[in-house]
Amino acid sequence: MKDIKEILKERILILDGAMGTMLQRYKFTEEDFRGERFKDWEHPLQGNNDLLSLTQPDAIAEVHRKYFAAGADIVETNTFSGTTIAMADYYMEDLVYELNYESARIAKMVADEFTAKEPNKPRFVAGSIGPTNKTASMSPDVNDPGYRAVSFDELRIAYKQQVEALLDGGSDILLVETIFDTLNAKAALFAIEEVKEERNIDVPIMVSGTITDASGRTLSGQTAEAFLISISHIPILSVGFNCALGANQLVPHLEVLSTKSEHAVSAHPNAGLPNAFGEYDETPDQMAEQIKEYAEKGLVNIVGGCCGTTPEHITAIAKIVENFEPRKLTVVG
Repeated sequence: MKDIKEILKERILILDGAMGTMLQRYKFTEEDFRGERFKDWEHPLQGNNDLLSLTQPDAIAEVHRKYFAAGADIVETNTFSGTTIAMADYYMEDLVYELNYESARIAKMVADEFTAKEPNKPRFVAGSIGPTNKTASMSPDVNDPGYRAVSFDELRIAYKQQVEALLDGGSDILLVETIFDTLNAKAALFAIEEVKEERNIDVPIMVSGTITDASGRTLSGQTAEAFLISISHIPILSVGFNCALGANQLVPHLEVLSTKSEHAVSAHPNAGLPNAFGEYDETPDQMAEQIKEYAEKGLVNIVGGCCGTTPEHITAIAKIVENFEPRKLTVVG
């Protein structure tokens, strides 16, 4: 199979869209989330999307298929909350390895189906590593600014378990995404490096931060350039931004990364900003038109969608960027 680093030099790669948006279409009930296996679980499980890899695996596979059919080169595993830290909300810490392993296995199975049909367009699986629901560099308590809900070491251990399972399940890439606190990301990257060393393997790493508001900073206060510098000691495949903003608001921040980074640049924005009901209104054509600007300016190597995006959005994005050269790379990987 062709190496992803080589393909990045040839064309703009397409990442999938939102998993959560697609799962909402199924209107799964509490019973659906539980399935047979967890029907007597003592705590509510509705909303635990990662669990659906165990209780509704066919739906997860179907979502991956739709994104690959829409033109995605890379799909993300259904593991955004797949750490002991995030799963503690559902008292499911003990299931973390299985959740990540199965999610990666399902995605890899579907990727292999599509690669077999189109060997000239190999499909890849990115193990999705979310930020967790705790932050290592800020206090959740305004009255106690020195307090931390989680330590670097606790994060490192949790991420390491997730990384091992994602790799065992067949992930080709590891995607540390929606980074709002760079210290959390550093813990994830540290854990990945540990696993790489222990297993004597090399695995491509994508890093994607999130700019949380119009100030152009992450939640922990970093500008795009500061974010880039703080993770640049790690050998990565790509750096980019996702979530929080719509496509057009990301342009100035991608320009910074594109100018300053020697790595590939990725972007998977939301379908605009949420409306009063928390829904995303931007149509596939509207979003693709905005992403066209990234391609015209030569800012990106990988594009996809985050919150509110669907296979229809990915199809429109894929069609519009196929006519453009990828951003020129000085170093890949």
